[in-house]
Amino acid sequence: MFNKILIANRGEIALRVIRTCKEMGIKTVAVYSTADKDSLHVRFADEAVCIGPPSSSESYLSVSKIMAAVEITNADAVHPGYGFLAENADFAEICQEYGVKFIGPSPDMIRKMGDKVTAKDTMIKANVPVVPGSDGLIKDIKEGHIVCKKIGYPVMIKATAGGGGKGMRIVKSEEEFETQWNSARQEAKAAFGNDGMYAEKFVEEPRHIEIQIIGDQDGKVIHLSERDCSIQRRHQKLVEECPSPFMTDDLRERMGAAAIKAGEAINYEGVGTVEFLVDKHRNFYFMEMNTRIQVEHCVTEEVIDHDLIKEQIKVAYGIPIEGGSRIPTMHAIEVRINAEDPFNDFRPCPGHIKSFHSAKGHGVRVDTHVYAGYSVPPYYDSMIAKLIVKAQTRDEAILKMRRALDEFIIEGIKTTIPFHKRLMVDKRFNEGMFDTGFLNDFDMGEEEK
Repeated sequence: MFNKILIANRGEIALRVIRTCKEMGIKTVAVYSTADKDSLHVRFADEAVCIGPPSSSESYLSVSKIMAAVEITNADAVHPGYGFLAENADFAEICQEYGVKFIGPSPDMIRKMGDKVTAKDTMIKANVPVVPGSDGLIKDIKEGHIVCKKIGYPVMIKATAGGGGKGMRIVKSEEEFETQWNSARQEAKAAFGNDGMYAEKFVEEPRHIEIQIIGDQDGKVIHLSERDCSIQRRHQKLVEECPSPFMTDDLRERMGAAAIKAGEAINYEGVGTVEFLVDKHRNFYFMEMNTRIQVEHCVTEEVIDHDLIKEQIKVAYGIPIEGGSRIPTMHAIEVRINAEDPFNDFRPCPGHIKSFHSAKGHGVRVDTHVYAGYSVPPYYDSMIAKLIVKAQTRDEAILKMRRALDEFIIEGIKTTIPFHKRLMVDKRFNEGMFDTGFLNDFDMGEEEK
């Protein structure tokens, strides 16, 4: 097994990896910026190396500084966590060149899944369902009518140079195509100087459901069931759960098989997630693949009673996967507790934590790197904790989450705890009636004084 692993990350995920390494008898190295000198991941690692000032570009994203830390500590492997350099193929390649094991897929695998066009082509060849769309740009209105009729209405026409929602229009019928086409092209031309357009099937009332996979160096790929990540704001996940209340046994079997095909198509090594959009008719379409551990991996760990970080490290060392795919035996829900003000458009609220009391009890897990007296820096992602509960049923898990949120106390800064409290009593959420647009009209109500 590896002798020493350097964790090229910070905060909660760095501490999470350190814990598993210690349980496996592996020494750990933490890296940190000057803003993170008081973080728990620094305190609990066997060694710690300061790699620069608060700016990510000068610390956690600096490959040269991280590789220098690897060299001076004599680490023989690097765990990238999530974010920062976790899906950076160049970093993985440099680790490879220096004879240091990058705990994750190969640079080639990262590149194949990191480029959306290449990823989509790879999935098509592997017979994994993708969102139907045009083959490249549509040259004129006549071709647009033909393409969209073939795709099937409703469709989404998009600017090839788009961003920020500009140059995008939903076309619900053939009769309105020309009007929407002209409008989208004019907007794209004005915004980007490029009016090139393409079309994709518009996925109605989409759920964001992902499948957790693991692949070993012998080519074996298994799946560990799904996670429903549909409760999100501006494409940022806030709540995840397993199993999905929208899932059926047949759908899980088909999505699981598709995710395994996706992994096998690139001979995937490591822990990864195949993300799908699922429409209201339970048709599912490949969206992207994350070639790393994810924030919400804890949900899967709780329902299958397995340490995914441990599996990730074992696979990286060359140990084959034992057993086959798994399905959930319990229900787990995770909420992300961010240093944000939910009553003020989720504005970031870094600052000094005066008091901190985390939830406890049977079936309650808290992953965090903060504590009373810790100052949340303003330079990084605002997530400061993850609260995960598990129970026999979804109804029981929701009740347990309500209880856990009531006793989770953070004073000194604003957090998203009030949002999660309101969500857990929302009728539609309790009935499992939600999609990715659920929070568009969610009422936070008045802040308690």
